[in-house]
Amino acid sequence: MNDLNQIGPDNQALAGESKGKITLRGAVFIGIGSMVGAGIFALFGEAGTIAGAAVWVSFLIGGIIALLQGYSFAKLGARFPSAGGIVDWIVRGYGSGLFTGGIVMLGYFAYIIVTAMVAVSFGNYATELVLGADAAPIWIKIFAAGIILLLTFVNLIGAEKVSRAQTVIVSIVLVVLVGFAIAMLVQINPSLLAPSTYPPWSYILASVALTFFAYLGFGVIAFTGGDLVDPKKNMPRAMYISLGFTLLLYVALAVGVFGTLTVEEVIANADTALAVAALPIFGTLGYTMISIAAVFATTGATNSQLYATLGASYAMAKDGHLPPVFGKHGRRGPGGAQGLVISALIAIALAVFFDLGAIASLGSAVALLIYVLITIAHFRLANETGASKAVLALALITTSIAILVFAWYTLRTDPQTFVVLLVTVVLAWVVEAIWRGISKRKLEVSDVQTAEDRHG
Repeated sequence: MNDLNQIGPDNQALAGESKGKITLRGAVFIGIGSMVGAGIFALFGEAGTIAGAAVWVSFLIGGIIALLQGYSFAKLGARFPSAGGIVDWIVRGYGSGLFTGGIVMLGYFAYIIVTAMVAVSFGNYATELVLGADAAPIWIKIFAAGIILLLTFVNLIGAEKVSRAQTVIVSIVLVVLVGFAIAMLVQINPSLLAPSTYPPWSYILASVALTFFAYLGFGVIAFTGGDLVDPKKNMPRAMYISLGFTLLLYVALAVGVFGTLTVEEVIANADTALAVAALPIFGTLGYTMISIAAVFATTGATNSQLYATLGASYAMAKDGHLPPVFGKHGRRGPGGAQGLVISALIAIALAVFFDLGAIASLGSAVALLIYVLITIAHFRLANETGASKAVLALALITTSIAILVFAWYTLRTDPQTFVVLLVTVVLAWVVEAIWRGISKRKLEVSDVQTAEDRHG
């Protein structure tokens, strides 16, 4: 691993010697904002068809898995702070071979897919709020493309602007959701949550791949390493605070929704179940408030995903996994960040030309697979990060079980989605192999050491 310790002038942007533009609070809000996005507003119906009224259990299990993975991410992020986030960790753990390239490419696919999916969700809520439920479907695509373009510009301005914008957006969303969760919990009907109505445990576990999607954004915190103040201390804090808060909020909302509406009502209003649950308590005003919160939340989630995509594309270009144009002229700034622009255009194409709502579980399953591979890589780096191998093993086992149960359930109930999952995984390595053949470029590993490491 000695080759990882060499520092080149082109790698300074990824180094841990950051200018400290993002504070602990800013990183926490970026993490929460990325998680409290489209998932929590659209998943209740889909998860309810599998887990019934036990969706809150599914959110709890998904949150525990996310916390275990968050521990791994926090240890890696504290030891190897970098704007390249998981990209650099994967290369550190596996080297620069084709296997590594496929993992990195798969992760890049996941970020773009999630960005497009969240943007489409924004388009749904924005269209209904601005133009009404009878508006032409094309407006959903227009709003989705518009929000990606707008937030791409915000990310080009710089990390500090991203942090400030995210804090404002997430603050508004959290005030609405926390108040709504408390109001629902006070008035729930306990009989609707009776364990006797729950489906078998195999179905509850199968729904975890869906509910885990709502936590997917915690990985975005890893990409703040290059901009975070004192990442060694603040990376773990940001990870635990954002995940812990989000877990409690999700479980409270799930209990509230399924304690207010029957499972059948939740499924019938799958896309707007959270807003519909507001009707018995706050009436039409409540429905509108939740819809507005959804617009802000999906805006924040899109913003966070683009921030992560910016760091990922830059790191991949520097390591040779993407064409050099993705890393040209520096990672940020009005004169550069071509990687972000290209990635945003790809996300817009997906949002406009494809129905991505049907593959929410696919994106989550791909992410789970990547997290399994990152955890395996972390075992090889554990002596450097100081992570507990017992906790890493628990993270690996729980995440693997979630993937296997999802694969079993999907193969049994929706073979087409299972095939798409396999094709997506294989495609990542095919694209990586093709690019290597075309570029003939020798892969390099971006330096991600901290200033203390370099001078100590």
